Amino acid sequence: MTYRTFGRPTRRTVLRGAAAGAAVLAAPAILRAQGSTIRIGMPTILSGRVAILGQSSEAAAQLAVSEANEAGGIDGRMLELVVRDSAGKPDQATKVTRDLVNTEGCSVILDAEASGGSFAVNETVRDIKVYCIHTNSETSELTAAPKNQVEWVFRCARQGIHDAVGGGLYAANLSKEKGLTRWGTCSPDYAYGRSNTAEFMEYTKRFAPEIEVVVESWPKIFQPDYTENITALLNSAPQALYSCLWGGDLVAFFDQASLYGLFDQFETVAVNLGDYPVLEAIKALPTGIHSGSRYSSTVPDTEANRTWNDTYRAHSPVLPTNWAWQTYSGIKFMVEALKATGGDTDASKLAEATRGMTIDSPFGVNGTLTLRESDHTLIDYPVGYGLTLPEPPYIKNFQMTAWDEILKYEAEWKERNGYA
Repeated sequence: MTYRTFGRPTRRTVLRGAAAGAAVLAAPAILRAQGSTIRIGMPTILSGRVAILGQSSEAAAQLAVSEANEAGGIDGRMLELVVRDSAGKPDQATKVTRDLVNTEGCSVILDAEASGGSFAVNETVRDIKVYCIHTNSETSELTAAPKNQVEWVFRCARQGIHDAVGGGLYAANLSKEKGLTRWGTCSPDYAYGRSNTAEFMEYTKRFAPEIEVVVESWPKIFQPDYTENITALLNSAPQALYSCLWGGDLVAFFDQASLYGLFDQFETVAVNLGDYPVLEAIKALPTGIHSGSRYSSTVPDTEANRTWNDTYRAHSPVLPTNWAWQTYSGIKFMVEALKATGGDTDASKLAEATRGMTIDSPFGVNGTLTLRESDHTLIDYPVGYGLTLPEPPYIKNFQMTAWDEILKYEAEWKERNGYA
């Protein structure tokens, strides 16, 4: 099992933090700087085919923790990141989370699991009452469904229903423009894959009622061979394909499907294609695949985003991803909450500080991100689609969906599902 610790304060760092605090609080800050650190526990996936999830999340969290410590920590107290590998298994995510709190002394949790693990972590931190921010799960129900909502838990990650509204509008326009009425799907067979695909097709058909789904294929997560799925798609001959496969699974599917010429036959929409490690790992990236916005140094096309991209790459052995910016932002929200409570890690106090919080961010469409008060989830990040290129910048012509449009349809979706 992988076990890593970052941010343990050196004497030099402690002195730097103490010096920063001294400017405001003089001698008492020095005493606090020499006191206990605040340990942030981070369960994530560091092994297996989708290890890029944890690797890029870990690098981003480490960068954010380092920046916070360089700026003086929390009132002079340093932050320490403790990372544990769940191997993508929900039961292991539960065990790791409990160990981080009960054995490693972590007082807050930054959950960088995929959806299966995040639901397990969600119930664990509910049970032991520890403040938590989820940073990678996109399954809408995690924070939208009242049964899953926890007073001291937040989600700093894109949400499936937001992508579904943006993707549905994009796909409907594509269908009308090219006369695509027969669609197929190929998505992972677990909570995220099922709910994401259902939401995407629901909104595509809502905006283009003439389309029908003629084939659905559900490969298992981490499945090595996609021949059966590819054959099913080819035999059903849809005109367009939607997939929310991700990470190494998406790379394997693209490499194998290309051998059958699948992308020459169908218009393809892949919401998770636009991450740099995925784009660079595919052996022959097809041109003209429709990709959702993940992380791009050009979206938003601002100096702040380009600077973050350069800084991350200078400090990380792995490329930036969608999970990287989300995890980095999760630490930023956590740091601001800790500042607001004066370093008090009481779950209810941190929740009160976080609820409805807005921070300046290079990833916000208007320069800010908000953790919405009503359901503790992230809004105002980029939602859109573009077309792949075989070489950098890999995606061009992003078409963004306005947030007032997303929020209008999300409100209807919540009411229809009994979530509002």
